[in-house]
Amino acid sequence: MRLAIVQTSPEFGHIDSNVRAAIKLMESTNADLYVLPELFNTGYNFIDNGEVETLAERPDGVTFKALYAFTQQHSCYVAYGFAEKADDLYNSASLIGPSGLVGLYRKIHLFDRETLFFKPGNLGFPVFDLPFGKVGMIICFDWIYPESARSLAIRGAQLIIHPSNLVLPYCPDAMITRCLENRVFAATADRVGKEDRGSFDLRFIGTSEIVSPRGEILARLGTSEPGIVTVSVDLHEAEQKKINQHNDLFADRKPEQYER
Repeated sequence: MRLAIVQTSPEFGHIDSNVRAAIKLMESTNADLYVLPELFNTGYNFIDNGEVETLAERPDGVTFKALYAFTQQHSCYVAYGFAEKADDLYNSASLIGPSGLVGLYRKIHLFDRETLFFKPGNLGFPVFDLPFGKVGMIICFDWIYPESARSLAIRGAQLIIHPSNLVLPYCPDAMITRCLENRVFAATADRVGKEDRGSFDLRFIGTSEIVSPRGEILARLGTSEPGIVTVSVDLHEAEQKKINQHNDLFADRKPEQYER
């Protein structure tokens, strides 16, 4: 399958133009699955709860409708981050395709001021079946908890979709370890640019990347410009958990020892 990461530079609060800019990038290359950043449609640096309430959407909202039309036109799938309006407000990611919503993930490990605006996710770490393999999702700061990726890998995920708005510098290199220790692919789609709002000045690091189960960086974008890159991958490579004749990363686990 052809896997694309889309690195955008959203303008805070401008949902329509942010979505159009992402679609324009996606239209520049063919892929089976496109991964967009966290909160790609709204921007990230909320000042207060009122802004979140105003900009949040249901999973079938205007952003879904625009991207759903794209998936139908191009017979593909898209994963994207958005502020979800439900029983509460969540920092969420949807996976959609030509038949509609495939699955939803709500960010479990909230970062910094996100804790002021969103509730921690309550859907666990689900894995979804696509025609080309099994995929799971995490969002941005989930990366720092190894349990996030491990939970998905144990449930059979071959690819971890990772919409992000990274401000810390460590994640791109850390995802190499996440892929190595779980023998999975990962697609981190980050944003670029800055948001200086309400005395909080955030600068995003870009460096979107696709990493293989062997820890190879198959593609990595820059730190300052929007862009898109597509890589052909065989997700079945992630089924091989043996690293030599005697060691299988999952069969050799000793869960009974880990909580002592």
